[in-house]
Amino acid sequence: MSESVTSSRVIAIDGPAGTGKSTVSKLLAQRVGAHYLDTGAMYRAATLAVQRAGVSPDAPDAIATVVADARIELRADGSGGSRVFLDGEDVSAPIRTDEVTNAVSAVSAVPAVRSKMVALQRLHAVDDFVVVEGRDIGTVVFPDAQVKIYLTATPEARALRRHRQNLAAGRDSDFEQVLDSVNRRDHLDSTRTVSPLRPADDAVIVDTSDLSLEQVLDELAGLVQTRTGGAV
Repeated sequence: MSESVTSSRVIAIDGPAGTGKSTVSKLLAQRVGAHYLDTGAMYRAATLAVQRAGVSPDAPDAIATVVADARIELRADGSGGSRVFLDGEDVSAPIRTDEVTNAVSAVSAVPAVRSKMVALQRLHAVDDFVVVEGRDIGTVVFPDAQVKIYLTATPEARALRRHRQNLAAGRDSDFEQVLDSVNRRDHLDSTRTVSPLRPADDAVIVDTSDLSLEQVLDELAGLVQTRTGGAV
């Protein structure tokens, strides 16, 4: 599928874990009248399928086989977001566990997995106005996206956010362990051979370390307004 067919109505938001991409992207979509596509949820669903199959994250051929057979869907939830389904089961909650989080980078690095996910992502954007967030949206999935944004923040700021989220959800959390996890995932995402994490050459980089959610949202909405002339 040609990116030029779908990219003119895509707002691409990339960046490492913990920058607030998912929350900001969903709210931005609501503000500008677009649909929100959480590509990370797709990779998490693929990772859950691999774990349920008892396949090691160090076995790329076996991972590719499991994911090829997995049916992964995103269905609108009526609030601007979506629910994630794996083989017909709503796995929106199970894909957010630490076990999935710790394995998703390894599964995502398998070329066959990325190929399948990219095809699904492009399919979701056909004839639609979407805010798409992930790690390679502006560089690989939609290189001709009308608006490209790269959210970043210091590892410490991102780890603190994740740590607070864990505590708020009633989960045990150690800040130093969360920081180690953030740094490990950054390394895996940025050094993988296929679609490494990096800003697109024409992306606007926004550091969220010292910004509130509302400040980030205002800045991104302003960028969309400027880049699209108020209409997409």
